[in-house]
Amino acid sequence: MSAQQPTHFTLWNLGRQQLEVTFNEGPIVADAGLVAVRALDRSLGILADLAARLPDPRDPLFVRHSTERLLTQQVYQLLAGYPDCNDADELRSDALFQILADVTPDGEESLASGSTLARFQYAYTRRGQRQGEPEILQVRRAAQLQRVKVLNDFLLDLFIRTRVTPPTEIILDADATDDPTHGKQALAGYHGYYRQHQYLPLLVFEGASGFPLACWLRPGTAHASLGVVDILRAVVQKLRAVWPDVVITLRADSGLAVPAVYAFCEQEGLRYALGYATNPVLERAVAQASADVETYYRCYGSRDPFVQRFEEVKDYQAGSWPHPRRVVAKIERTPQGSQRRFVVTNLTAKPDEVYRDFYVQRGAVPEQPLGELKNGLRADRLSACGFCANAWRLLVHVVAYALVVLFRAANAKVPEVARAEVSTLRQRLWKVPAVLGTSARRVVLRLAAGWPFREVFGRVLEAVATFVGRLTRGQAGGAAAAALPM
Repeated sequence: MSAQQPTHFTLWNLGRQQLEVTFNEGPIVADAGLVAVRALDRSLGILADLAARLPDPRDPLFVRHSTERLLTQQVYQLLAGYPDCNDADELRSDALFQILADVTPDGEESLASGSTLARFQYAYTRRGQRQGEPEILQVRRAAQLQRVKVLNDFLLDLFIRTRVTPPTEIILDADATDDPTHGKQALAGYHGYYRQHQYLPLLVFEGASGFPLACWLRPGTAHASLGVVDILRAVVQKLRAVWPDVVITLRADSGLAVPAVYAFCEQEGLRYALGYATNPVLERAVAQASADVETYYRCYGSRDPFVQRFEEVKDYQAGSWPHPRRVVAKIERTPQGSQRRFVVTNLTAKPDEVYRDFYVQRGAVPEQPLGELKNGLRADRLSACGFCANAWRLLVHVVAYALVVLFRAANAKVPEVARAEVSTLRQRLWKVPAVLGTSARRVVLRLAAGWPFREVFGRVLEAVATFVGRLTRGQAGGAAAAALPM
């Protein structure tokens, strides 16, 4: 005969009042603020659209969790700060995550377990082979590869159909970044520059908003420019198919400054500003300017310790170039020493405008989005063994970040949200406890009346509704409005 669990405890007195502990309230959830993001997502059909595109080789007779439900569960786990599949073993019964996945929080149906999510990232399919179908391993591999392309196509489509006004200029910020590995992941390798075992994914962001446009996982020993022309070509072609007159500018560091990238930009009519490694020829070209800066620093360094000068190296032609190109130089002298930085560009602005007003803005994009992906969404936890499985995991993180960017865009007039990073949004807005109440016709999340961000949350929900309304009424432009689900 089992003992009945106590539901009431009396502890000590607080003056004339007794302190008591009871266990008679409904479920308490910890991430109630995520419903604001889900309101934006559901209204625009974002994850529903992506799920409909993904190949699902599972046998329909044995599918318990739909592709959309699995995808939604993974994305919102990441937003809430739970990056691993095994986190789902606890969260699958969490009422809030059930609500986010459109499951009634009555305790009768749980979400997917961690092992189910892990199998899904490998695109595991049925064990048996049906008559007339390819071999099971071929079906699975085809689904794994197809999903990577589908997700990249989806990112571009999502960017296009969520523009409030058609852009006249788009900056493409491309960057390779290290993604450390800590096991025997396939195609991971030791990279001499980063001094670690890693992958080396390449990501492309839109320069104004930081919206992710492409993400491709690559082996850890790959050169930074591996595959960049093919990736950029796909992005440029799709953008110009929708906005033929848009001006596109590529911005990247020296890792992508290779002849194939220059040739692609010039053939496609792209403007570009690419960092360039120093060499003796360029050093000699700016030697007089460097000497002038040193002289000025010796005379006035106590008053002006940070001296910069910008020069232009005309008609510079590297040995692998078919013709000369413009190089902009920054010569700098600080108390820590002197340095020279170079940028290859076809922009016609003055050298200081090219370098200081345009190129160094890479500190905001892509550096900030990459930092948010790694620090806020833990995109550097690629712990699957298979390469395609890790490519899927990374892209799901990027999709989650795309939702964050859209959420901030929708709240452009809510200053507490418009520029907040993922970790700040999670701490202030998303991680809020609530008591769940249910009835025959309602599911209610009861938040504390004294929550400091109560008023902000109300403005957020209003801003999301306004943003969705503007898009669905067709104010985003022809192609974008036509692609929106109604």
